[in-house]
Amino acid sequence: MKDTEHRTHWNLDRHAGRHAWRRLLLFALAVGTTAGGVHLLATALGPQVPYGLVIALLAVFALGFGWITLSFWAGLIGFVLKLFGLHPLSLRRRGAGDGEVPALRGRTAILVPVYNEAPDEVFARLTTTWRSLVATGQSDAFELFVLSDTTNDAIAMEEAVGIEALRQQLGIGECLHWRRRTRNVGRKAGNIVDWLDTHGARFDHMIVFDADSVMSGDTMVRLAALIEASPRTGIIQTHAVAIGRETLFARVLQFSSRLYGSMLATGHAFWQMGEANYYGHNAIIRVAAFSQHCRLPVFKGRAPFGGEILSHDFVEAAFIRRAGYFVWNLPTLGGSYEELPTNVIDYAVRDRRWMQGNLQHARLVPARGLHWMSRLHFAMGIMGYLASPLWLGSLLLSAAIVLEHEIVGPVYFGNLPSLFPNWPQYNTGHVHGLLLVTALMLFLPKLLAMVLGLFSPAPAYGGRLALIGSVLLETLFSMLLAPVMMLFHSVFVLNILAGRAVGWPPQERGDRGMSWDLALGRHLGQILLGVAAVAVIGYWVPSFLYWLLPVIVGLLLAPVLAVYSSRRSLGVGARRWRMFMTPEERQDKTPSLPAT
Repeated sequence: MKDTEHRTHWNLDRHAGRHAWRRLLLFALAVGTTAGGVHLLATALGPQVPYGLVIALLAVFALGFGWITLSFWAGLIGFVLKLFGLHPLSLRRRGAGDGEVPALRGRTAILVPVYNEAPDEVFARLTTTWRSLVATGQSDAFELFVLSDTTNDAIAMEEAVGIEALRQQLGIGECLHWRRRTRNVGRKAGNIVDWLDTHGARFDHMIVFDADSVMSGDTMVRLAALIEASPRTGIIQTHAVAIGRETLFARVLQFSSRLYGSMLATGHAFWQMGEANYYGHNAIIRVAAFSQHCRLPVFKGRAPFGGEILSHDFVEAAFIRRAGYFVWNLPTLGGSYEELPTNVIDYAVRDRRWMQGNLQHARLVPARGLHWMSRLHFAMGIMGYLASPLWLGSLLLSAAIVLEHEIVGPVYFGNLPSLFPNWPQYNTGHVHGLLLVTALMLFLPKLLAMVLGLFSPAPAYGGRLALIGSVLLETLFSMLLAPVMMLFHSVFVLNILAGRAVGWPPQERGDRGMSWDLALGRHLGQILLGVAAVAVIGYWVPSFLYWLLPVIVGLLLAPVLAVYSSRRSLGVGARRWRMFMTPEERQDKTPSLPAT
């Protein structure tokens, strides 16, 4: 009886169907805030602005601002939950996945797809992961598969030799497998399907890694116990924390991901419940359900919108939910780690691949039988990249309105006959109100996350003073980086819409510095745009230049930011000063990626 009650506590399925009020609350807050922002902007524009420009600006603003408000309110909900120590599903201090782990009864495969990766780094991560799993006493329920799609014969030979060495080092015997496909059909998703067809029948669940993944044994065992106790659940994952890289760029992103990301993930778990999304790695999946329902279609037509689906994870989550299985995200579990790109260019290149995959999802939004939350996830994934061109559109339309007013002058009588003139209106109060609301949406979540960090044990983020300084510097860094990424994303969207597809080459890893030649070449267009903005706006409307200053400074300093932030020496120096520290760097018990 005690074992039955214990497993009932671990059953995630019992939380399903208790989400209507949560989603209503979030959407009401987001829609209400967006409507208020649109009203402030419409009032601030006044009757002097041509209707065409007004309508265009309000439409672009509403989409971009609505996207911000959804994340804002999810972050605030996450703050409240974390402040009071409440589980995002149960809304109590104890929830599914907490407490003593029951003995595992099923078989779980750990799948590690690799594609021309550095074998020594991959195997070092697997060593950390497997030893952590052995320490739980339940490693007998797991087997490890390295699924190679490597096309380089020399690297493949290193993999084969490394596997034998790893068997001896870990004493893992036949629980460690390696196989190499000669053709990279279907990319990572095809690699997983090949395993399902050859080995899947022997296993109940699979934990899918990326080549840079590390997970704690305790987390993997808890994931296995949760999915065993939840027969209607298809996928469970937790929030992956970025660790292991040492360039200044990577350290800033690792810090922000750790401090802000956990709070945001908790807020999203609160309202998404059993219709959460899947992010492609560090998740446990029910093998039979995935094999039967999650095989990807091939779109008709040519890339970038046709052909094989690049971003498989959102689609797999949608298909498994369509089949009646739940998808959960449990950020409270922890113990999940990954890498980030270590410089601006590698970061943008990765986004370029993801963007093409996410824009492909537009073809699946109207697909039959999908849960409406799955359609929303597709739309949110698309908006994650369209937000940049929308922001650029807002800036260009705002500049056009200001220039039109300055060059043409006031228009007292419009196109329609009227006895009464439209007198110029200067609604500065509404302008300042809109700016205040926007700043609140962007910076309050950072402040609240810092408050949570200040309540952590003093050394968790390098100490309280170091935490405050790190938040201030990260905010400045993000402000300078934002216009750079805005232009990168906008150009990427235009290229994709023009039919220019990209492949999926191996991701660059390691602490890669950037030369001045490369930085100037990649950022030259952004510098020229910044110079043009200064010349045109400065000549016609110099007062408006102050409002654009954060954007213009970011563009003009783009190569400087790219070069210096890519330097490992500056990242190591920041760590020496305890800046951009994360709790994982202060706890020996937490696995970390090997230094390279």
